[in-house]
Amino acid sequence: MLKLSGWDDTIVALATPPGIGAIGVLRLSGKEAVHIADRLFPSKDLAAQPTHTLHVGYLKQDDRVLDEVVVSLFHGPKSYTGENVVEISCHGSPYIHQQVLDACISQGARLAKPGEFTQRAFLNGKMDLAQAEAVADIISSNTEASLRTALNTMRGGFSARLRELREQLIKFSALIELELDFATEDVEFADRSAFYILIGQLRESTGQLMQSFHLGNVIKNGVSVAIIGKPNAGKSTLLNVLLNENRAIVSDIPGTTRDTIEEVLNIEGILFRLIDTAGIREHSSDLIEHAGIERSREKMKEADLVLFLFDAADPLEEILAMKNEIENAGLKYLMVANKVDRYNEGMKKFEGLGGITFISAKNNQQVNELRDAMTAAVLDGQVNTESTIVTNARHYHALKEAAISIDEIKAGLDNGLPGDLLALDIRRCLHYLSEITGDISNEDTLDYIFSKFCIGK
Repeated sequence: MLKLSGWDDTIVALATPPGIGAIGVLRLSGKEAVHIADRLFPSKDLAAQPTHTLHVGYLKQDDRVLDEVVVSLFHGPKSYTGENVVEISCHGSPYIHQQVLDACISQGARLAKPGEFTQRAFLNGKMDLAQAEAVADIISSNTEASLRTALNTMRGGFSARLRELREQLIKFSALIELELDFATEDVEFADRSAFYILIGQLRESTGQLMQSFHLGNVIKNGVSVAIIGKPNAGKSTLLNVLLNENRAIVSDIPGTTRDTIEEVLNIEGILFRLIDTAGIREHSSDLIEHAGIERSREKMKEADLVLFLFDAADPLEEILAMKNEIENAGLKYLMVANKVDRYNEGMKKFEGLGGITFISAKNNQQVNELRDAMTAAVLDGQVNTESTIVTNARHYHALKEAAISIDEIKAGLDNGLPGDLLALDIRRCLHYLSEITGDISNEDTLDYIFSKFCIGK
């Protein structure tokens, strides 16, 4: 259990969103939590009540009734924070919330800092740092995939994987450290051949976790998708069809869209941030349209995925020229041939290109196939949210450093490095693995991580 100075007082905060609602919940945590609530709740002697019980009565300050409430008792360590916790459920008036907060503070509590309840849960050993960060991800999740991934991490899936890696490495580290005590006797307690096998397993496991970060970033933050093409290719129509609403102005006049329009679409639990751009053409005397074209190219280069939309009747040379521009920029893209309902002849010109989705945006034909292609392009397969997926940039960078250390350990084994130098590389690797779960941390790092939480969590 990690303990920092100044964590023996009692904190209070509103645990539900601010504003008017049916109820509001205020949370107290600390060694004086039950006694503070007891002094405000004359209906029953809370200090004498068992843990995990509910009590109904009036909350009073002096002789003034604040509200009729439900008090929930959780005696430490069997609570979220590991300390004594009291939750007061009152009516959802912001005025009542403030009155109850002020009453708790007048009895000796202080207002909690952002994330302080979860930080105390971490410090009291109720969860590790990776699990604590997953709590914030759960609160901010906005799709099924992001929620299930965060839940898996909070339940300890990621931590269990790391713990297994650390325990295996610690065993060999201990044996190598033991060899140092018998350096004059030239003995080896650590089986180098078995160590090679372990290093290979560690490289594979850290590599898989690092590779999952791309998918984790997609699940957590969504995908930026730029819809690009010539004027009047049907980009705005496609945006409207994908969204099932008339978000963009549609016209037969080329160049109607002068600026980018951005909207969010949820497909199979993945957020796609769709960007309808101005039509791209080589020559335009309109200064405003020219500025829109330049912005379209900028958005195209910034996007995670490009939908290259073109009229199926367009000359093949023009289509290939734009395709080459996208490929030369190193962008991931999908080719989408539009207006196929009006163009039934000459489709053989696309033979050999492959990977083209043929649609009619106006008639909503084959649009579901395009949605499937978009999902497949960014996920490269099905999302298994029960598997370990890295979604946190801090975790990714720690894994990256650990992977470097693993390579250095292998190089040391290859070169017959003495045990004391091997031990240094092993300690470095263990350090970075431990950083993720918070087994090695400092107060400034913890304050930064938990400052991003909401107040009542």
